[in-house]
Amino acid sequence: MIKPADILRARQRIAGIAASTPLEHSRPLSEVCGTEVYVKLECAQITGSFKLRGAANALLADPERREVISCSAGNHALGIAHAAALTGIGATLVLPEYASPAKVAALKRYPVRLIQHGANYDEAELAARTLADREGLRFVSPYNDPFVIAGQGTVAVEILEQLPEADVLLAGVGGGGLIAGIALWAKAINPQIRVIGVQAENSAAMAAALKAGMIVAAPDLPTLADGLAGGIEAESITFPLVQQLTDGMLTVSEEQIAAAMAWLFHEQHLVVEGSGAVTAAALLHKLVPEVAGRRVVALLSGRNVASALFQRILAGDV
Repeated sequence: MIKPADILRARQRIAGIAASTPLEHSRPLSEVCGTEVYVKLECAQITGSFKLRGAANALLADPERREVISCSAGNHALGIAHAAALTGIGATLVLPEYASPAKVAALKRYPVRLIQHGANYDEAELAARTLADREGLRFVSPYNDPFVIAGQGTVAVEILEQLPEADVLLAGVGGGGLIAGIALWAKAINPQIRVIGVQAENSAAMAAALKAGMIVAAPDLPTLADGLAGGIEAESITFPLVQQLTDGMLTVSEEQIAAAMAWLFHEQHLVVEGSGAVTAAALLHKLVPEVAGRRVVALLSGRNVASALFQRILAGDV
């Protein structure tokens, strides 16, 4: 069982590794939505995404472990690589073959064993777990790990210190580690706050699970929000937390994600990857219910997008 106290302990552990990121009032988004909108800039995090928080907490919570293995679409791997390099822990990282070239290039700058295997996240995870069993390594899940969830929850600690009167929190959702941690803290501080998730239509396993009342197989098609892609592990601890603590799960199309990425660049001068732009996509396309008169915080969770893809998005070719 993860408790708010675990999130506070995580904050203490990762203070020297993960940065406290800005929360900025967005006049352009506020104008579009007709209410006060703020953006939490996890795209300004040291490794380019919020994933550093959970990865660092997972490694620091087990200081006796000298080597770990994980799988990732890229951002969790970068978090593990950065934290491992600072703590002297060995790391093996398995990414799917489709992983963003920008994320792969960044990972090659770290002293890690990097493996690309599988056509999708689920195949990469299976390969990582098989290797973990064979070599006796600790597997650090990108989401199904209490220390990872607690680390991601530190985002909410910062948000509610920066804007105690926040009414609605929006976060992108893949396996649910981020929104589970955010909701756990936010609801403990203010039970009336609304926590809403956003997924890519092309890979919306959590939305399908919530609709079915249990984890089910769901389509996993290519998406600009590659960091949110993949299924949910059976018996994942994130699912009951998301089921109990969140207030809705929205989905956005590839066209809406691309439009949000371009809009954030032109209107806010921000480079945000697809996984980070899903919250802005939901707001720009008026998908978030009952925001009038509320203070809304949209988490822009990462910036690690390949420059060639980003240029195509800005040119309207995606």
